[in-house]
Amino acid sequence: MLALHGWMDHAASFQELAPRLVGCHVVALDLSGQGRSGHRAPHATYNIWDDLPQIAGVLDRLGWRDCVLLGHSRGASIAILFAAAQPERARALVALDWLVPEPMPDESVVSTLRAFIEETRRQKASAPRTFASKADYIERRRAQGNSRQTSEALAERALIERPGGFQLRGDPRHFASSAVKLTQGQVEAVLRAIRCPVLNLWAEDGVKSRRPKAMELAWLGARLIPDYDMAELPGDHHFHLDPRIAERIASAILAFLARNGRS
Repeated sequence: MLALHGWMDHAASFQELAPRLVGCHVVALDLSGQGRSGHRAPHATYNIWDDLPQIAGVLDRLGWRDCVLLGHSRGASIAILFAAAQPERARALVALDWLVPEPMPDESVVSTLRAFIEETRRQKASAPRTFASKADYIERRRAQGNSRQTSEALAERALIERPGGFQLRGDPRHFASSAVKLTQGQVEAVLRAIRCPVLNLWAEDGVKSRRPKAMELAWLGARLIPDYDMAELPGDHHFHLDPRIAERIASAILAFLARNGRS
């Protein structure tokens, strides 16, 4: 099972869930420019499709012909794009509190390109974010809506100690806009291309409470993906970092895999 974390998270976001997936060999990545992975070259970008060739390369290095993809948030979008483009390498897919990139109207392409150019230039010129202490980083994440438990769990791998404080390891270019975003028709084409079974688990107090269109995407998945299961569990966007809920998520995933002969 290849685990792909969310935006500005890292592999440790699966530290509660992965050990509970009994019988699964889980490899959790620090995606490029996040956690302890290196930053991309100055001319490179962090659009979600930029990760796809790297994921194929990881599978090659592991010697895995195929795998179960496990993605949280942005990682779920990356996983579903990979499963659509490389169906022979996706045995099954589990998406946590997201499913597919939110579609944008055709007319937004120019404003998105403009934002990409200007924000990328600004982020490349900015100094890495530095916090006086780990506690300051934790409080910032809490102010952004994360629980203390989540914020503390993610702090260690997200930061590196430098003179004068703790520096965010993540590449600032992750804060810039994508170059382009998928349209409604493109999102639907991705969903129609999925051939593997999909389990989509949503947090009751997660992203759908802030972005109403999230559930529209779930119902679109139910309509267009031939083998699609959806369920809701308690918790916030990082519900897989809560030990009690991680146990329930693991049970749901293992039952899904057994039901589809993927265990």
